[in-house]
Amino acid sequence: MKEIRKKIDNIDTQLADLLDKRADLVREIGKMKKDSGEPVFAPGREKKIIEKILTASETERGLPAHAKINIFSEIMAACRALQKELRISFLGPEATFTHQAAVQQFSDYCIYLPASTIRGVFREVENKRADYGVVPVENSSEGIVSHTLDMFFDSECKICAEMLMKISHNLLSKEKDLSDIKTVYSKDQALAQCSIWLEEHLPGASYVEVSSTAEAAKKAASEKNAAAIASIAAKDVYGLQLLEENIEDASENITRFFVIGRDYTPPSGDDKTSIMFSIKDRVGALHDMLAPFRKNSINLTKIESRPSKIKAWEYLFFIDMQGHIEEEKVKKAVNSLEKDSVFLKVLGSYPLAKSLSGENPQKNQ
Repeated sequence: MKEIRKKIDNIDTQLADLLDKRADLVREIGKMKKDSGEPVFAPGREKKIIEKILTASETERGLPAHAKINIFSEIMAACRALQKELRISFLGPEATFTHQAAVQQFSDYCIYLPASTIRGVFREVENKRADYGVVPVENSSEGIVSHTLDMFFDSECKICAEMLMKISHNLLSKEKDLSDIKTVYSKDQALAQCSIWLEEHLPGASYVEVSSTAEAAKKAASEKNAAAIASIAAKDVYGLQLLEENIEDASENITRFFVIGRDYTPPSGDDKTSIMFSIKDRVGALHDMLAPFRKNSINLTKIESRPSKIKAWEYLFFIDMQGHIEEEKVKKAVNSLEKDSVFLKVLGSYPLAKSLSGENPQKNQ
């Protein structure tokens, strides 16, 4: 055992030395980025590093893949902070699911700035008070977060990255028994995602929508006979007790988040592009608008429509497609669409997020 431990100690020394060497190289890259104006956050580059780790971890040897990914994610976050301490805005306050998603993406080596609304997150990034923002865009149970899509019409913010996070809802309160709960606070989507459980276990309670799950926890902490549907992280932050856990109606309850910034993201080799556009109101117009994507063999992973809020019955369409805007076939399709559109905006190209199991949940939609 002593001999094996000596070997381990020797390896640990080598690891520490290699980390220092990596840090020195990262500082050099940071100086180059500062001179060229290139963003510190490089999601495409980070994705390639993780994919190399996954490829190298296909055998049974050594640590499991998820452990290596966690270690390297922490290393990349710490090294990123050597180049610049990023300021990240998120839909707050602390302990919202968006806050957790932001920390999952950027780790603890950042300054986090809570905003009370999705609009506030966009404004923090636009006004350069934050380098990046994190906002929810879609839930697997309840669908699109309309406020996020609406913000892209006037905002110059770009989608830099996407991430997926499993959402687990919990009933938190100062009370010790379900029978004492008269009011349940939460965000509208959280209430909807737990509607079956609420009808079955708290049919007589009032359900009150608030701006965030963390705001719900704050209210539950300050009121008698009140509870909140919130993350488990909110329990300790706001001094509440856990009455019931995992009360969401769907076991696979996943939310998609966008990282928004001021710059476009370079290609990673496995990307998505999001655009928004409006078309002239005529028979077959939408069918004709989709033709360029079929002609260029581009897979569309999502189509969503929203009222334009400019003219009655006029709509904006949002499309997610596989590929990067710098790819020739994607560029051709978007240029062709733009010729016949009233309005078109490229919202961003960004690395395709993997599901919690490592697979791409939207690849074959």
